[in-house]
Amino acid sequence: MGAGLSERNKKILEAIIEDYIVTAEPVGSRAVARRHGLTLSPATVRNVMADLEEMGFLVSPHTSAGRVPTDKAYRFYVDSLLAVGTIDKAERERIRKRYSMAGRDIGAVLHETSKLLSSVSHYMGIVLAPRFSSTIFRHFEFVKLSGRRILAILVAQNGTVQNKLIESAEELSTDDLVRMSNYLNELLEGLHVSEVRAKILAEMQNEKVLYDTLLSRALKLSEQTIEDGGAQVFIEGQTNIFEQPEFTDARRMKEVFRAFEEKSQLIHLLDRSLSAEGVQIFIGAETRLNQVEGLSVITSPYLSGKNTLGVLGVIGPTRMGYGKVIPIVDYTAKLVSRLLEDE
Repeated sequence: MGAGLSERNKKILEAIIEDYIVTAEPVGSRAVARRHGLTLSPATVRNVMADLEEMGFLVSPHTSAGRVPTDKAYRFYVDSLLAVGTIDKAERERIRKRYSMAGRDIGAVLHETSKLLSSVSHYMGIVLAPRFSSTIFRHFEFVKLSGRRILAILVAQNGTVQNKLIESAEELSTDDLVRMSNYLNELLEGLHVSEVRAKILAEMQNEKVLYDTLLSRALKLSEQTIEDGGAQVFIEGQTNIFEQPEFTDARRMKEVFRAFEEKSQLIHLLDRSLSAEGVQIFIGAETRLNQVEGLSVITSPYLSGKNTLGVLGVIGPTRMGYGKVIPIVDYTAKLVSRLLEDE
């Protein structure tokens, strides 16, 4: 992408991008020569900027003589020029302290993570929770309520819980419910939740079950409990986006609101990171967020052992401070992974 760029051209492009990240204003040749100590005249810088524009790295807004970077420029910057920083000790300590308040419930941890990412990056924090169907079954529990009403509790190994209120065909004793739970826990041990329903349906054809009323009831109740709910996304800091100069007009704000409300687009984007290793960076059009321009997304999967559970990240303008945000996302993903492994 940057083949053919001389070292001088690269330095000028880097200077323009870094100025634009800070100011959100089109960058002129005089400013580049003055701010970055280049031993080049504004005229020389101007000629280089014209070349960079012709190559698709810069664009000239109609109302200004300055230039602004394109998606192509940011991609080259991130891949070839960016020096990624590290999180200082104080910031790491601040992040760890936030998690000490989150408790051990996985939902609380992930919700806290989205708020944390927004707070530390000053952009928008987003977390894709583990899909319940992709987790490993841990145990069933049936709790007797009044009459024929039963609370069915399905727990996954990562601590995710699915509760459902069901009504049995006849009233069952607490002892019956304990026996039913024990039978199901032995039958389903080690299966992915997505495999549980198929196992239950197959077991229903077992000759032993056909003649054992209690086992048959257990399978029917468990089948009612299994639900493959949609993906859950935690989003915090949307207002941070609207504080950015490029999103202050009403039209742009409506576009972004629409994209965030249609969570299927965000889920599809985050799903693309589930099978990837480490930090992924989607710049501008690469996000495939329909009708929205000028946004970038930095993501990283979080794990339990070698199993990917979900994805977390930061959404910001394409001129976001990549060097600062990348290590924040990377460090937070590793911290969440450690926290969930300790569950």
